[in-house]
Parts: sequence; structure tokens; C-alpha cells
Amino acid sequence: MVTVSGRETKGAYMPNTTRSTMVEEQAANDMSARSYLFTSESVTEGHPDKIADQISDAVLDAILAKEAKLEAMGYVDTDGVPAKLENVRCACETMLTTGMVVISGEIRTQAYVDIQRIARDVICRIGYDRAKYGFDGTTCGVINMIHGQSPDIAQGVDESFDAQAGASDPLDRIGAGDQGMMFGYATNETRAFMPMPHHLASRLAERLAAVRHDGTLPYLRPDGKTQVTVRYEDGRPVSVETIVISTQHAADVEDMNIIKRDLIEHVIAPVMDAEEIAWREAQIYVNPTGRFVVGGPMGDTGLTGRKIIVDTYGGMGRHGGGAFSGKDCTKVDRSAAYAARWVAKNVVAAGLADRCEVQLAYAIGVAHPLSIMVETFGTEHVPVASIEQAIDTVFDLRPGAIIRDLDLRRPIYQKTAAYGHFGREDPDFTWERLDRVEALRQAVASA
Repeated sequence: MVTVSGRETKGAYMPNTTRSTMVEEQAANDMSARSYLFTSESVTEGHPDKIADQISDAVLDAILAKEAKLEAMGYVDTDGVPAKLENVRCACETMLTTGMVVISGEIRTQAYVDIQRIARDVICRIGYDRAKYGFDGTTCGVINMIHGQSPDIAQGVDESFDAQAGASDPLDRIGAGDQGMMFGYATNETRAFMPMPHHLASRLAERLAAVRHDGTLPYLRPDGKTQVTVRYEDGRPVSVETIVISTQHAADVEDMNIIKRDLIEHVIAPVMDAEEIAWREAQIYVNPTGRFVVGGPMGDTGLTGRKIIVDTYGGMGRHGGGAFSGKDCTKVDRSAAYAARWVAKNVVAAGLADRCEVQLAYAIGVAHPLSIMVETFGTEHVPVASIEQAIDTVFDLRPGAIIRDLDLRRPIYQKTAAYGHFGREDPDFTWERLDRVEALRQAVASA
């Protein structure tokens, strides 16, 4: 029996908000009090979908770099339009299949970039540079189907609804590049503030590529997938139960036991030991089908944006559905998801909660977010209302402010397109900075 507004009820009159809150609290308590398994996966840079992501982001990086140079030179085109970095708009999509790459999308820029060369360079750098690997960046077909951005979309981003209504703040001028909701997540269960299963799967995929590139395991080929199952006790990761690695390999390697032995020594052990989590009793599967020679775009079609859970939190945190790669920073699918991670990570690092998920929502052409939601799953150390108020005080989540504060108009995106956009130590990943921790603590203290 529940008391609502001073009177008792058996549930027939329980408001949706009350019922929802009770269900969420019960779920959080159940998860924290029991033993359970959680699994996440990742893929290598040679996976077809990830090749597509990297090509799309390489195109974006090339445009940003070239536009910045043209703007510094004072370039003006024949129609009298000057080059200007803040005017760049990019939504670049890539598809790969056997022997073929198709690049399409909507782009606005004064910069000419060689799309074919960019695609071929990415493919060859990854390691698909000879026909016997099933794909060759030097000989594959590359079709460019890029066209200009719709003026109907551009008008609301260039001059937001807020600016058209008379807002004078320059940061109100940039409208969100699309509608939608974006999520950011952080947890203190790893040093990277990432969920343990996804962090381990990502690092295994990254290591798998590293030992191929440096020649430690020369028989490896670019395509690969990893998967890690972690046991949680009372809401904390305690052991790795299962590790799965499927890796493309040379045709003359037929004994999977050789690959398994090498991967345990050179890939699995270094990654697991670095995280100081029990794993020696884990069940390990390597190439469970017994053979993985045909891979990459010859084995599967690749598309930009098809690995969004790999890109984020491995399923532990929610996802709004929008892909990242190939999109410039006015697209809140990308920039607001980065901002939400920035907020959530600083909340957890400040000790305000052990886990934090932040949802943002935007309307296309509107500068201010429509909503900001904070979920701490019952792990908060101060009232959630105080955390929400502190976030509102410390962070400006308009697209223009996000772009400014995270310095997002730089050619930094290709390296985000493999091994995760979050939880990596790279100074260019500004959304990983813990630069608002003290401000959040002070805001909570003064609330």
C-alpha cells in the first residue's frame, strides 16, 4: 500500500511519475544487491563498419583542416562567399562491400578535398593493402556521391530559432543541427570512468590491432571482434567470466590453438593485468568457428554508424540512437553526446555519485536544450536535485557553448572512429577532461 498526496491507495491511483520512480529505485537496488553477468563487445579498426566510420571522419577532418587554412588565407570564392570554419557542415556516410567504396552525404564547405585519396589512405593504413587480404585500398573502386546541404536545414543552424526571435547572446545564434535525445554515462568502476566489460572489450580490440601493426603477430589480419563477460557482486565488477576474440588471420594458419596461445600471451594477459581484475579462470574462446580468413568488406558490408553501442558504453549506458562519425559539431547527435559524457564523468569524479547518466534533448534549429535529465541509479552521495542544480550552474549545454568549451572545430575525429569515443586518454578528447570537478563540488556545497 502506497501513500499518495496524504491518502492510502492499493495502486490504482498511483501517478505514472511515482510508479516510474519506484520501479527505477527497485531495479537499482536489485542490481546492486545481487550477483549478475554483463557482456559487452568491441571491434577492430579493420571491421567493415569501422572502416566506414573512419573514412567518414577522415573526410570531415580533411574538410576542417582545409577550411581553416583557406580562412587564414582570406579565401573568397567566385560568388563572394568567404571560407569560414564555423560555416562548415558535414554529414558524410560511407558504405563498403567487396572491391567497392561508396561515399555520400551532405556537405557545405569552400574546401576541395580528394575524397578518393582520403578513402584509399584510410583503407591502406588499416592494413587492407593487398588483394590476398580480400580488399586492397589501392585498387578498390571509390564512388563519390556527396552533395550540398539542404538550405532548409542550414537556415535553422546558421541562425537559430532563438536568434530569429530576438536573442542577442552570440551563443544563442547556433541552433541544434537536428532534433533528438543524447545520453552520457560514467561510473567509478574503472580508472577510465567506463563500464568494466566495455572498457576491457575495447582495449582488447585496440591491443589486437597493435600486435598486428608492430609485427608481434604478423599472421593477423585487420578484421576482428572482441567480447567480455564480467561478473558483478553488489554492483561492482569482481571477475572476468568469459573472453571471446574472433580475429581474421592468414590462410596458412590452420591451428586455432596457436592463435589462442599467442592471443592469451600478447593480447589478453596485458590488457587484463593492467585492470587488476581476476581473469585467469575465465573461459576463453578464440575463433569459435575454427577459421576466419575471409573478412573485412569481402566478408561483410560496412556502413557508417552501425556500431553505435561499441562507440559508447557497450550497452551499460543508454544511447539516443544517433551515430557520431562523419558529422560536424553542429550535429548534436555527436557534440551533445560528447557533452553529456563530459558532464556525467565530472559528476562521478567529483564524488557526487558512483554512477551517473545524463540525457539531453534538442529541437532542430533551437539553441537551448529542451530537457536535461540526471539518473544516478541510487548511488548518489548528495541529493539528485542538488546534482541537477549544480550541472545547470556549471555547464552551458547550448550547441554553441559545447563547441566553444570542448573546442570541437578541429580535425580530431578520425581517431575517435575506432576503439570508442569515450574512456580514452588523449588530450584531443576534450570531453574526457575532469575540469569541472571543483566547480560542481562548490555548486553543491552552496546549494
